[in-house]
Amino acid sequence: MSTLEHQLKNPVWSSLQETHKKFAVEFNNVQFYNSEVCTFGTFFDENNTAEAANEYIKTSDSFFYVSENLTPVIDETKVEFTKKIDGCQMVLDSLTNVNITEEIVLLDETFSEEIYDLVWLVMPGYYRKRTFEMGKYFGIFKNGKLVSIAGQRLQSNLFIEVSAVVTHPNYTRRGLAKQLIAHNTKEILKENKTPILHTNKGNPAIALYQKLGYTLTRDMNWWLYTKK
Repeated sequence: MSTLEHQLKNPVWSSLQETHKKFAVEFNNVQFYNSEVCTFGTFFDENNTAEAANEYIKTSDSFFYVSENLTPVIDETKVEFTKKIDGCQMVLDSLTNVNITEEIVLLDETFSEEIYDLVWLVMPGYYRKRTFEMGKYFGIFKNGKLVSIAGQRLQSNLFIEVSAVVTHPNYTRRGLAKQLIAHNTKEILKENKTPILHTNKGNPAIALYQKLGYTLTRDMNWWLYTKK
């Protein structure tokens, strides 16, 4: 088995080799998620990415290549570079004690549409209809309405990523996300796995993650491509 440090250098690849193997699609030794679940792809050799992208783009209008420090090569006649998201990876060091005052609910598939709508309201572009299948989702309700969530996305035998942390604009600054992240983190620790997360550099939420006990570890960048 590979070490945690090795897996975290390429978490998408590690996920697709282990826990999420059932979602894996491979072209030219490049690994992708089934595009109905997640539009992430990753690689170890950038010389393979152009051919792979040409095949994968047939299944989705857009996708992301994810890598710590390698730059993908693409065929510009078929695939168009849209933007690069300068991201970073954070790994839990030691969870800070958080007072949980809200009722946090484990969300089942009956809430999948509500989760989808909330994520696309707050953070459009990443979440797919079947992203819910990647891991557990926890939510907080107000007046019968789902207003804040924190889910799980990439995962292997050694780590689980906290993701889709979103709160409806009418319910921000109430500590809902903080409590959800803490709860989700505890649930991951119960599985004897390491909690991680990814975000873009400069995100004000990094300060919150650090207060909860997460530490910046490395760059993790997203290149967005669209079909020509």
